[in-house]
Amino acid sequence: MEVQVKEWGNSQGIRFPKTILQEAGISVNDTLDIKVENGKIVLYPSFRHKTLEERIRESGCELSGIGELDWGEPQGNEVW
Repeated sequence: MEVQVKEWGNSQGIRFPKTILQEAGISVNDTLDIKVENGKIVLYPSFRHKTLEERIRESGCELSGIGELDWGEPQGNEVW
């Protein structure tokens, strides 16, 4: 598949077809590392820490709000 380098402001850019991005597992707004290896431009997914929500979703569990807890009546000099 051929693509063309185009002006993009003060830089140059390449637009990738959606099918190519899907095949590479890249989504819109993903951050990539770029390197030149043996005269070839190579893109790598950047490492990023997963959010708590992503980790829980991947584990197959659910994170639901606990809400307010009732600890019973004051036992000492607590101010409510």
